[in-house]
Amino acid sequence: MPINYAEVSRAIVDALGGLTNIEAVTHCMTRLRFVLKDETQVDTPRLKAIKGVMGVVHNDTQCQVIIGNNVSQAYQAVLQLGSPGVAPRVPVKRKITLRGIGAGILDALVGTMSPLIPAIIGGSMVKLLAMILDMAGVFEKGSSTLVILNVIGDGAFFFLPIMVAASAALKFKTNMSLAIAIAGVLVHPNFVDLMAKAAQGQPVEFAFIPVTAVKYTYTVIPALVMTWILSHIERGVDRITPAVTKNFLKPMLIVLIAAPIAIVLIGPIGIWIGSGISALVYTVHGYLGWLSVAIMGAIWPLLVMTGMHRVFTPTIIQTIAETGKEGMVMPSEIGANLSLGGSSLAVAFRTKNRELRQTALAAAASAIIAGISEPALYGVAVRLKRPLIACLISGFICGAVAGIGGLASHSMASPGLFTSVQFFDPANPMSIVWVGAVMVLSVVLSFVLTLLLGFEDIPETEPETKPESGTVPPPAPVTERTNAVNSL
Repeated sequence: MPINYAEVSRAIVDALGGLTNIEAVTHCMTRLRFVLKDETQVDTPRLKAIKGVMGVVHNDTQCQVIIGNNVSQAYQAVLQLGSPGVAPRVPVKRKITLRGIGAGILDALVGTMSPLIPAIIGGSMVKLLAMILDMAGVFEKGSSTLVILNVIGDGAFFFLPIMVAASAALKFKTNMSLAIAIAGVLVHPNFVDLMAKAAQGQPVEFAFIPVTAVKYTYTVIPALVMTWILSHIERGVDRITPAVTKNFLKPMLIVLIAAPIAIVLIGPIGIWIGSGISALVYTVHGYLGWLSVAIMGAIWPLLVMTGMHRVFTPTIIQTIAETGKEGMVMPSEIGANLSLGGSSLAVAFRTKNRELRQTALAAAASAIIAGISEPALYGVAVRLKRPLIACLISGFICGAVAGIGGLASHSMASPGLFTSVQFFDPANPMSIVWVGAVMVLSVVLSFVLTLLLGFEDIPETEPETKPESGTVPPPAPVTERTNAVNSL
């Protein structure tokens, strides 16, 4: 039976304390992300019990409600309920702790990057299409068609700082046009040319201050940090400018203050931070080799549960942009995603609960075909617990196989059957065999492990039927306790 997302969204909003308790709402591929004014008004048990809600994740600044593949429908239904944030915000004092700072950084990164993922995936898949057409010899080497396809695919990457600035401006509630204008300076052809000369040793300075040679295209951190600082600069300038001059003096001062800070200070620091994170991740990969892919495959579902998997987004983007492929995080996702699909198939095969069977089949299709694993993670694995253990074991083994096979992704689309082409290496035809082997192994191994470990089946509740008038109701049937599904 199809879910009525108008009713689901109304129930979610009520459990969150109503529209007046919601400051903002956004969504990613599977989750509604609510920024709340008073977290104490949230009725979490009631929220989790809503039909259509697969799970709830709390952090210091957000309440994330997992919906699944139809999250956009739920999001539109929430918006139709009215404008959030009608009542004044209830001030909540928070202590400054390392955990709070880390949660704030993660929230800023996820909140900024999540809206950009479709454009990044779309661009990377177009670049992949150009590569396949080139491999197949459909067009001549260097043909204008291939060049244009690569430009189409590269647009989201080359102008990534501008996209990040626009998204971050919404996140930090600052002026989007000013954020885009300042990020545009970093990718302006003249500035890019100046940075190329600086990289060759030519002195470059701004107002007698040396400017570090940095390439900003394909980067995330500089524009993100810059926009956060811009939000504070804008408020400060607004306080000091007279009302009669705000329409021209205020934006001029903001640009004159923020742009040089970005060029001289924030940009280089952001590049060093991003490069440092990438270097750390791939140093671990260099030392551990296939074992690092195996470990990542085992813990990936746990990272998704906490939202920590988005921490790797900038690293993946930068690595693909610089080297053309990524060989640790993305290959580990093959085993993790498809293992959740195979485990869901096992649950659908063994359960006697018709509703759970339908949920498991839909979740399996989503994970295996499209690479969207959260319906399987929250709707089946976490719900039944033992299938999650089976997925972690299978993810480790399949990650090890992917690592041994040297698989690497040329895109950052969620690994699944339709997106497996992103792992094909033109220089290594055997990569096709390795990808196929890992995918089959993931589904089969997780299917078998789930049946071996077993799981506690969910009793199916039958609807009550009223006896017809004038008839004696039949004796109540003997209710048998639903036992755990035994292992093979």
